[in-house]
Amino acid sequence: MAALPLLLLHAFPVDARMWQRVREPLSARLRLITPDQRGLGRSPLPETDREPDLADAARDVVALLDKLELDQVVLGGCSMGGYLTMAVLREAPERVGGLVLIDTKASADTAEAAGNRRNVADRAESEGVSGWLAESMLPNLLAENAAPDVAATVRDLIDSQPPAGVAWAARAMAVRPDSLDVLAKADVPALVIVGEKDTLTPPDAAEAMVGALPDGELTVLPGVGHLTPLEDPAGVTDAILRRFA
Repeated sequence: MAALPLLLLHAFPVDARMWQRVREPLSARLRLITPDQRGLGRSPLPETDREPDLADAARDVVALLDKLELDQVVLGGCSMGGYLTMAVLREAPERVGGLVLIDTKASADTAEAAGNRRNVADRAESEGVSGWLAESMLPNLLAENAAPDVAATVRDLIDSQPPAGVAWAARAMAVRPDSLDVLAKADVPALVIVGEKDTLTPPDAAEAMVGALPDGELTVLPGVGHLTPLEDPAGVTDAILRRFA
């Protein structure tokens, strides 16, 4: 049976260009789809009076699957992309035939973390994002020994994001629910990938997701931090292809 298409959702606060280093080797074996999420990259932020909620972004993903006439995909994401993957799983589990959860976690934000996200959103709206957001986030996004070109790429990606989209995403993440219950019902092949030096969503958070998943498999990538598709593209590619190609 042919492998399902693979749809990967990017991290915050970047866009689908973060998959550039894994795109070619994955596309050689799988149909790969990497959209920009609402308000980030080249994807517009819909005009709405609704409070930011990843459930709306999840409906964007389902609408994309409908447009592409895909009944089911292996769905995955890094960091916020993982949160959105779990939101899609909550909204439309029948569309998910496999999971790839990369440097993410199933738990909701603490009150302090949610407050920090709202502060980021407020500052992005009042000041834009250039000049401070990358500086504040890079130490947590990458391992200390990350290559200078990787750090430069991430900085450029962050600086190029629309402030309104950054604000929307930050506020949506702040109110996301705990999703361990959703993972426990996801009886599909699942792969959890985490960087050994990831301080934002550390290996113990990855282990908690594997423990909840009926068919979960864990890959810990040594020596890298939170953005493993940029820091160790070969490790991420190999893990995905072993599981799903």
